[in-house]
Amino acid sequence: MAYVISDDCVSCGTCEGECPVGAISQGDAHYEIDADSCVECGTCAAACPVGAISAE
Repeated sequence: MAYVISDDCVSCGTCEGECPVGAISQGDAHYEIDADSCVECGTCAAACPVGAISAE
């Protein structure tokens, strides 16, 4: 089950730098996680200052 970023994302970029496999990138509205690359480690969710990342 990959992680997803909700519309609560403030596009701070913290999660992108924390992802060990580079699965996070800036999308049109906010950052997005590539589900095929996500290894479900949860590092991004722990790093998100607004709690916008959760398990799908």
